[in-house]
Amino acid sequence: MEHPLVSVCITSFNHAPYIGRAIESVQRQRVTFPIEIIIGDDCSEDATLSIVERYAAEDSRIRVLRAERNEGMHLNYRRTLLAARGRWVALCDGDDFWSDDEKLARQIGALDASPEAGMCYTRSYRFCQGAEAKRWIYPTEELYTSFADLLRNNTVENITAVARRELIEAYYTEIKPEQHAEWLTDDAPMWIWFAKRSKIIALDYPTASHRLLAESQSQSTDYHRRIAFCDSTASIAIFMARHFGEPQHIAHIERQRMNVALWVLSIDGSVGEYLRRWWQEVTHSPRQLLNAAGYGLLLKRLIGLQRKKRRKNQTD
Repeated sequence: MEHPLVSVCITSFNHAPYIGRAIESVQRQRVTFPIEIIIGDDCSEDATLSIVERYAAEDSRIRVLRAERNEGMHLNYRRTLLAARGRWVALCDGDDFWSDDEKLARQIGALDASPEAGMCYTRSYRFCQGAEAKRWIYPTEELYTSFADLLRNNTVENITAVARRELIEAYYTEIKPEQHAEWLTDDAPMWIWFAKRSKIIALDYPTASHRLLAESQSQSTDYHRRIAFCDSTASIAIFMARHFGEPQHIAHIERQRMNVALWVLSIDGSVGEYLRRWWQEVTHSPRQLLNAAGYGLLLKRLIGLQRKKRRKNQTD
């Protein structure tokens, strides 16, 4: 196979129901340049690997990275990306798929036209598993490309990104994300870093579809896990603000972290949990005593409990 211009990296673990659609969405790309498809399977316990190997037997562009044991999401993501040989690396998760057959052609065209750019991303479709007809476009707001904006609201959807391989390698060398077990996402810190090291291009249309499963790293019915993920994204943003010498962003990130956690607890948590989290935040950062949201959300929770008690008394 000729040397690829683009390496498409697909990571998978127990994605048997979805992996075929992900692979085929990449195979359908209408391009005039060579690509390779790297599938990093993290020792799946279902039929994922056998499905992947069947596709690889029929398409010489596919390389399969097998794992002798489950290494976890972070190591699998890293080893798959670092196996890329192309100048550009495009990403897709094994349970998602690309929905635009000209995705790569459009993004590579945009990157070629802007030599200073190191990464390009687009909007995406999102849908809840089993309800694809009710998809919506993400993000609903502006597509951010600056360091300051991505610190506060990372709008980059991993499955839409195409990035320069040498910059991905530089990111892993400089940041060493494997040393940060508290980071629950692999791509978010990388895209924030990219905003400092290169220009980011954002194309204002969807090119891929992100499947929201009932339980995943970023989505859960367990409110403790939802809070933990938001805390993780805040930890990433604070690290990056300090790493690049821009601590002026930290107060906003901490306030945002507090507001998200307390908002979740005002709906799903107990008053005790709410107060403990509030105290944790103000002890860490006394300026949070001036954060009106902390008092307003507590009042909302107390009023909600009072109404619930009143309704219960009326039915007894």
